[in-house]
Amino acid sequence: MADEDWDIPEHLQPDPTEHGFDLDQAYRAVVGLRSQVPPDAFTARVLGTEREGSGVLIGDGLVLTVGYLVSEAESIWITTAEGRAVAGHALAVDQETGFALVQALGKIPLKPAVLGDSEKLKIGAATVMAAAGGRTHAVAGKLVARQPFAGYWEYLMEDALFVAPAHPSWGGAGLFGPDGKLVGIGSLILQQGEEGRRLDLNMVIPVHQLTAVLDELITQGRRSAPPRPWLGLYATEDEEGISVASLAPGGPAEAAGLRNGDRVLAVEGTAISELADFWRAIWAMGQAGVNIHLQVGRGKSRRDVTVTSADRVQFLKRPRLH
Repeated sequence: MADEDWDIPEHLQPDPTEHGFDLDQAYRAVVGLRSQVPPDAFTARVLGTEREGSGVLIGDGLVLTVGYLVSEAESIWITTAEGRAVAGHALAVDQETGFALVQALGKIPLKPAVLGDSEKLKIGAATVMAAAGGRTHAVAGKLVARQPFAGYWEYLMEDALFVAPAHPSWGGAGLFGPDGKLVGIGSLILQQGEEGRRLDLNMVIPVHQLTAVLDELITQGRRSAPPRPWLGLYATEDEEGISVASLAPGGPAEAAGLRNGDRVLAVEGTAISELADFWRAIWAMGQAGVNIHLQVGRGKSRRDVTVTSADRVQFLKRPRLH
């Protein structure tokens, strides 16, 4: 649900004369999302129990959004720009891309957005990033970069989109390309550059990461391929390499004896210094359940640790159908 107490400054809002498509039609496809998550949910400690953002209608009552808004939700409400509220059900949360699908449990009489070709979107292309709430909640911007993005929560997007200026309500917001088609869903806000010359960017998940698995997510609720191995650790990267920032309670890494502050030196005997390479090395070992051999630095000592990986989904509450 959109928060009516804020507006994008007028000079950052899209100018209809500078876009060759119907901006209002794009805005109408963007809906508000509000979810309630049980206090004992696995993600509640990090993401909270009340979550709010946006999503984009891409089919008959089918809303595409970012996974963290609806993961483990026991209730979801979808709100249109006209104020119509409809209950929704988390149809799928894809751990690999970070996308989620929400199915409305009532009629949403709106025209869905059309999925665009995000693979062909070029640096410098004009974009519109829209959160729920219409024109005053939209930002005109440009694609400024596309490159891999590694997240501390065992996440890697090999071809992430980065747009500027940043949207202040990015979660689940729709990114529309020069032709008015949907090319991505907002995920994060990042800061680039030094203080005084800082540029705020939105990291956007491109829709071409969705198309190959969309039918599986709709019909099965998840990919048909075996799940990736998950360690249950949050890692950071600095000049000295990879360190463990924290551990998922009850997760595989905690069970194997890893501790906060440990430094990950190698995976299966191969030295690791970058976060993206760490996740790639883990996933290259096979599917969830495989043993992962890490060399870990703790203080002045080094030790070998074997982590029996798991399927992350098994730690999450399953969505409850209304």
